[in-house]
Amino acid sequence: MEGFLAALAISFAVIFVAELGDKSQLMAMTFATRFKTVPVLIGITVATAVVHLVSVGIGYGLGAAIPTGWISLVAGIAFLGFGAWTLRGDSLTDAEKGKAERSTGSAIWAVGGAFFLAELGDKTMLATITLATQHGWFGVWIGSTVGMVAADALAILVGRYLGKHLPEKVIKYGAAALFAIFGIWLIAEGVIELR
Repeated sequence: MEGFLAALAISFAVIFVAELGDKSQLMAMTFATRFKTVPVLIGITVATAVVHLVSVGIGYGLGAAIPTGWISLVAGIAFLGFGAWTLRGDSLTDAEKGKAERSTGSAIWAVGGAFFLAELGDKTMLATITLATQHGWFGVWIGSTVGMVAADALAILVGRYLGKHLPEKVIKYGAAALFAIFGIWLIAEGVIELR
């Protein structure tokens, strides 16, 4: 049970931070201007659960096949890359924004489909794969899914009720710093294990 709770907490925190300022949050805010909040959150949750289930499957398989010292090193380098990716920033293309604004079908299908496609290969998917190589798949799956949905729900609330975005520079630098801390920690752990 301790392993599950650790995987849940770590995955929630990492994915919540990774999602801050991501294009998925911009999509969530855009969909929330067109549809009611609950169907938007259901669509986000379903898409995230499916993408992250695939991610933990990939990560769990890699974790079983590769020695843990090397996994820590690669994961640490990946987290440093995620930090750099976060600093680079994310924005919606005009096509993505237009698609979110024009969706006329069921809100759940529209949101779920858009989020599923947007998350394939995204940094949150890659971070989930990385976490699953180190921790139990079920805790990582639940934690990463809840972390992403919570971050997107926050974006919807901020977008709807406050009418403005979170300060972009603070989010970018804070998230990048947390990724760097996790990355350095994992690299140090890997070096110690390989000695």
